[in-house]
Amino acid sequence: MDKQFIFNFKSDISRITPSPKLNNPFGSSIPEIAKIAVKEFQEFITTQSEKWAHDFKTQKGKMFGVLVVQLEDDTYCYLGTYSGKMPDNQICDNFIPSIFDTSIGDYFINRGMSELTKLGGQIKKSSIPSEINLLKEKRKQKSIALQKRLFKNYHFLNLSGKMKNLLDIFEHSSNGYPPSAAGECAAPKLLQYAIKHQLKPIALTEFWWGSSIKNKDMKHREYYPACKDRCRPILEYMLEDTELYNSRSQTTR
Repeated sequence: MDKQFIFNFKSDISRITPSPKLNNPFGSSIPEIAKIAVKEFQEFITTQSEKWAHDFKTQKGKMFGVLVVQLEDDTYCYLGTYSGKMPDNQICDNFIPSIFDTSIGDYFINRGMSELTKLGGQIKKSSIPSEINLLKEKRKQKSIALQKRLFKNYHFLNLSGKMKNLLDIFEHSSNGYPPSAAGECAAPKLLQYAIKHQLKPIALTEFWWGSSIKNKDMKHREYYPACKDRCRPILEYMLEDTELYNSRSQTTR
């Protein structure tokens, strides 16, 4: 377990008795201990963002997440991360990283994206309709194959220690196939790290940080439930609890 990912509480939480059962990630109720963790984590982001080139106040904001965990000695701490990729390739060593390791398969994803970019350039340069159509179809098939290979390399642990990739997890979902960027949201990243390192998940929540230039529904510092299209099948598998997370009446995003 990497200590740089562990945030110790600065606040006094001795008066709080957290529920032994993780809250519903798709619900609107936020445990008190999670709210304290979020407040501290937001203070950390405020300090760290001064070093970043991306200005969350004037540029596109991002969803962040916090997971309170219980250690073997029954003390509590929390993990934090972001959804998707950090803007402008910003790096913070304290955030839980992506589940996918880009070095897998001799960096197949980087090579694949380069090939797609090259095909895109050839399409722009060509003036022959038949050649353009062939190049577009080639790019389409390469893109599908690359995404499928990517999803095969996203592996998630459940509470029993069993592992499945995204294709297997979404096989019996309503869509039958993972949507784009599945597995990169904050919630599955945080739970994956906790389960892998035998940290007991106690309270999970996500919040929006920064401007809502492209998404007017999001508000700075506001809490939001886990997204259902990308996260529901993953979290149901990881937490082995379909009953708790099957409520269709909760707010979606």
